[in-house]
Amino acid sequence: MTIIEPTKRSVQNPERTKTYSATLRFWHWANMIIIAGSLLTVLLNSTVLDDRSDAAFLKTELQKSGAAVTNDQTQTVAHALSDKVWGIHIYFGYGLTALLLFRLILEFFQLADQKFIRILKMAYNKLQQTKKERETARHDFFVKLIYSAFYFLLLLMVLTGLFLAFEDFFAPYKSIRPSVRSFHGFCMYLVLAFITVHLLGVFLAERKDSKGIVSDMINGGGDKD
Repeated sequence: MTIIEPTKRSVQNPERTKTYSATLRFWHWANMIIIAGSLLTVLLNSTVLDDRSDAAFLKTELQKSGAAVTNDQTQTVAHALSDKVWGIHIYFGYGLTALLLFRLILEFFQLADQKFIRILKMAYNKLQQTKKERETARHDFFVKLIYSAFYFLLLLMVLTGLFLAFEDFFAPYKSIRPSVRSFHGFCMYLVLAFITVHLLGVFLAERKDSKGIVSDMINGGGDKD
């Protein structure tokens, strides 16, 4: 059993399949859409809408049509186009913030056997059980640790993103903006790494003893009578 594979079985009762509440499933898929959209805006601005290459392209095309433009003028236009996409990126960031708050609040209203913290603690406690249960618990515990790291990463993304978005409010800390921007970008690569690991884990799980784990996150899972 690969350590990155999520499992279908409940930690509390290994004979039963995990269940996922409708609100948790909504959060999961909404989070996926928001993160994908956010990463897409970064990809666009680092490739198609790169300021430097677009400025050169605009100058060339405008000169072909007979317009007389300067480097500063085309750079301004290219930068404005890039800013529009960053504006969309900021809205995705607001969405990510709302979803993170939603997930934190949801933890208090989840059924006891679906609370993330409770499942993590139970997996840790089961490490002291018999060998077979201990191996299953160890696996689930480390998977949940990876998810915990992802939640913490989302928190860092949200906090640094809000700092950058509300630059006027945080004007006294303008000197650290470049560092915060660099760290925010670094967190993006960590998110990409998690997504890669998560998708690989799900793929492996689907091919082994946790087949149907994706559909469980759509229809709620659980043992059907």
